[in-house]
Amino acid sequence: MTGPAPTAGERRRSRPAPWVRTRLRAAPLAALLAAALAFVAVLLAAALPRAVDRSADHALRSHLHERGPSETSLTAVASARYGQLTPADMDSVLAELRARTGGAFRLDPSGPVHGVRALQGRSLANPGLDRPEGVAPRLSLLHLPGIAAHTRLVAGRWPEGGAPGAPVPVALSRKASETLRAPLGTVLESVADLGVSDRAEVVGLYDADPADAYWTDLPCLTKACENVTVPPEPKIFWETAGVVGSDSIDRLAPWGRGADYFWRLPVDTSVLRADRMPGVEREVAAFVAGPTASALALAVKRPDLRITSRLPELFARAEARQRAAAPLAAIGPAGVAGVAAVVFCLAAALGGDRREAELRLLLARGGSRRSIVRRLLGEGAVTVLPASALACWLALVLLPAPRATASLLAASAVALLALLAFPVRAFVLLSAPRGRSPRRRLVAELLVVAATAAAVFEVRRRGIAPAGAGLDPLLVAAPLLLALSGGLFLARVQPVLVGALARAAARRRGVVGFLGLARAARGTGGRARPSVLPLVALLLAVTTAGFGVTVLGSVDSSRLEAARQAVGGDSRILAREGEPLPQELVRAAAALPGVRTSVPVWTSDDAFLFAAAQGSPHVTVVVADPVAYAELARTAGRGGFDPAVLAAGGPGSPVPALFSSDLVGPAGAAPEALRLRIGGDELRVRAAAVVDGTPALDGSAKATIVLPAGPAAAAVPGSARPNRWFATGLTDDARLAGLVTATVAGATAEQYRTATSSGIVAGLAADPLQRSAGRLFWASLAGAAGFALLAVLLTLVRAAPERAALLARLRTMGLRPRQGVALILAEALPQALAASFGGALVALAAVALLGPAVDLSTLVGSPVPTGLRPDVWPVLSQSLGLAGLVSAVVLAEAAISGRRQITTELRAGDQR
Repeated sequence: MTGPAPTAGERRRSRPAPWVRTRLRAAPLAALLAAALAFVAVLLAAALPRAVDRSADHALRSHLHERGPSETSLTAVASARYGQLTPADMDSVLAELRARTGGAFRLDPSGPVHGVRALQGRSLANPGLDRPEGVAPRLSLLHLPGIAAHTRLVAGRWPEGGAPGAPVPVALSRKASETLRAPLGTVLESVADLGVSDRAEVVGLYDADPADAYWTDLPCLTKACENVTVPPEPKIFWETAGVVGSDSIDRLAPWGRGADYFWRLPVDTSVLRADRMPGVEREVAAFVAGPTASALALAVKRPDLRITSRLPELFARAEARQRAAAPLAAIGPAGVAGVAAVVFCLAAALGGDRREAELRLLLARGGSRRSIVRRLLGEGAVTVLPASALACWLALVLLPAPRATASLLAASAVALLALLAFPVRAFVLLSAPRGRSPRRRLVAELLVVAATAAAVFEVRRRGIAPAGAGLDPLLVAAPLLLALSGGLFLARVQPVLVGALARAAARRRGVVGFLGLARAARGTGGRARPSVLPLVALLLAVTTAGFGVTVLGSVDSSRLEAARQAVGGDSRILAREGEPLPQELVRAAAALPGVRTSVPVWTSDDAFLFAAAQGSPHVTVVVADPVAYAELARTAGRGGFDPAVLAAGGPGSPVPALFSSDLVGPAGAAPEALRLRIGGDELRVRAAAVVDGTPALDGSAKATIVLPAGPAAAAVPGSARPNRWFATGLTDDARLAGLVTATVAGATAEQYRTATSSGIVAGLAADPLQRSAGRLFWASLAGAAGFALLAVLLTLVRAAPERAALLARLRTMGLRPRQGVALILAEALPQALAASFGGALVALAAVALLGPAVDLSTLVGSPVPTGLRPDVWPVLSQSLGLAGLVSAVVLAEAAISGRRQITTELRAGDQR
């Protein structure tokens, strides 16, 4: 007989509970921690490509914006000698030009500028005009159809209606009218040119904003410009431009020996993207010399139409800078990725240790490895995939960028790693056990060492991939391979060293130190040696941090050296040619805060060295105090010498001098003194030393002689009044410029030019490309340190059950709680400290091995010698900082969880 059929409710109650729900309810904290780890890792992985894209776009736009509209425009020019164009014709050409844009790039909202300009200006003969040094002012003429929209007429009218034979009606800016003393109604008489003179009448005055991009490449339309005549007798004169009406276009060519039509199309650089640069480059190249240029010439029927632009050159330079900085910027993220991968492996190992008995029981009860792994995948998908999706969405929202593919791919890869790490570990645990094979491990380690040696050798042999070749994976991988090799070596050496310490501790009273060191030497969980994964994680973090800090430190020092080379010290003031510096200015500058050494210098280009073997070469003479000048040369890194060599001899003896290297021939060939003529004065000199240049002059290619101030002043009285001032010691750029205007009444920037190394360093460091590389490194350092600490914590948690059992047994034998904490520290700290300081050694080795191949010119912002400068303290500070953090984590874990684990173990009893 059969009983009654089960009801639907009974069937539901007898159905086994869902696996995933049961597991999540059984271990909610583990599921939450797995989701949190996946969330953080995916967030970083998705944010990194977007941050890199944003920094690349910002660097490109800033690089182009700094060049101004003049260099970021397309300029079309056509000669007026091939036929006159009416304003309507010029507008039609402009419309044709604009119709060809809008594809890969678009025009700036400021709009195009077009018109007609005379090729040359004419000097004005009116006696009442202002002449600063007796030179007549010059007036250029042009026609601008759109000028009314960018100016405000303040007097008179716009020029129109010029009759043949009458003066050309022109409009001047009010500032130019006041500077030239040419008020409204003035008839300007031009100096006869090839026997032909012409006149222009000022019929209108206007005001304009000089900062308006419309005036780019339109010289002297908003004010009168100060210009200088060509040598041999340079003199200052005024130059300005006047605007004529459309009915006077045909009078521009006679005024300026020809005229040109021009159309300037400014490109909108604020919307350009680094990933779309190839398309923009192709389209701009087609405009400049390609099918678009040919089609335009045919369309407007102007075969002489020429289109020029500096954009192709700027694009190539920006792309080269980006590619040169990419390898150095990628080292930090690569280190974070390596440490994060190790953390995922440790988390999977921890989960495997905790659930090994459960998984083996399922396998013994008939479950297959495939079904168990499938269930584990479903279990992980419930926690990992929602956390990953949320992290990816958050990265897309917090870092808006036009490109999302790279972020989605990186997030997917990390999510897949987080999802597969534990199932793969479980599959390995459930596989048939294989005997230990030290030979296999040795072969694997030797392969890693061989790959590391090959990578280092190749980087040193060929250097970084050349500009334009893109990211150099070998340079990025080499520091990580060095860290991996260091971790494997340390895993071999540490048990031996810690074991020796344990044997030494065994001979002393007390058991805590011996037990802790013995466990640190042999590992936990029945392993013969400690796990290599925590060592690799810490070594990767410290190596990445040390190598990156060395790169940034070398960038800062190289930038300061480049700035000092450019300035000739830390600060300088240069007087205008032929004028001395006021004594009160020199004294005030020497008293500035931060100035260590004040060096007044007199220089002259009007000097000749009479040497029988080499004729009479033209030289530049520098006169300065020997001691102060030697300090300046040492600081600037050029022309260093011992000031004792310039000690003067007795009366009538030749003056000791420093000769530049290109003069060493005549100086060394003549045993007797040489005659040096400076202007109208003459003295005898002898070569006391040879130098590689002088910080007092720009560059080092000039033939230079440096004389001590005292003997030189006796022979050349003019050298007692310095025309240049240099100083060592960092000073403020704005304070030095303000000192000049406050000390010398009426001083101008053209009369006294100032510069400081701090100002140049700030300008070089303001490059967005360099700033983004620095921010990326520090963010990577923080991420690597966080993951490294997590690796240490996972290692402690993995060993916690076995440690708790040991402490519980020892507690029954009289172990005090403080001694239990000490035992945990003695067990955990040797590996962490060895990894931290071993990482410092690996970082220094990476700098020594890879440093000579690293070119920092792009990050510095100026050409500098190739190579990194090893510095122990920055690397050691990073390792000490990480070691301190690791020690704090270990101490906190020991103090917080150690006692609770012991108590739990004592209550539950020893079931092992």
